[in-house]
Amino acid sequence: MSNYKLWGRAGWGSTLVEAQLVWYGLPFSFEPVGDLFKEPDARAKLETVNPLAQVPTLILPNGEVMSESAAITLLLADIASTDSLVPKPGAPERAAFLRWLVFIVANIYPTFTYADDPARFVSINAARDPFRAATDAYAQRLWRQAETAGHGSALPPLSAGLECVIPPRTEILSDTRRR
Repeated sequence: MSNYKLWGRAGWGSTLVEAQLVWYGLPFSFEPVGDLFKEPDARAKLETVNPLAQVPTLILPNGEVMSESAAITLLLADIASTDSLVPKPGAPERAAFLRWLVFIVANIYPTFTYADDPARFVSINAARDPFRAATDAYAQRLWRQAETAGHGSALPPLSAGLECVIPPRTEILSDTRRR
């Protein structure tokens, strides 16, 4: 295998990895994944390469499987040997970049997991809509926190670091609901 293979779905988290592959000029093919919530065959197909059936899933040229957006982001920056999207170790903005990269994947991404299909977590039908609304409101509070981080302090604003890889308030993630 000489190219990367990205398993993903338009409008889902794989869009950011696809953008990075294009940005770095890394050769890749795109394996479209069906709706993992509505198509059992889509989940079964993706499970053959990633038992968690998550997108993005990136197959490296040596056949190794990579998942987790932050890990892929850091790996691709290392492979490309450039700091055009990810600050290099020792760069003044590196700590803030890493903080907010992990903040987004550890705090904001999970809100999609919970709210995309509340039936997986809430067994009472009447409680699902309020659960989803509360989760969505929490996600919005987290986005606001990330967007305003560092303004008026010694910390750089989020836009000084992550905006190149994960733009604040990105329509790709914050405004997309996988129904």
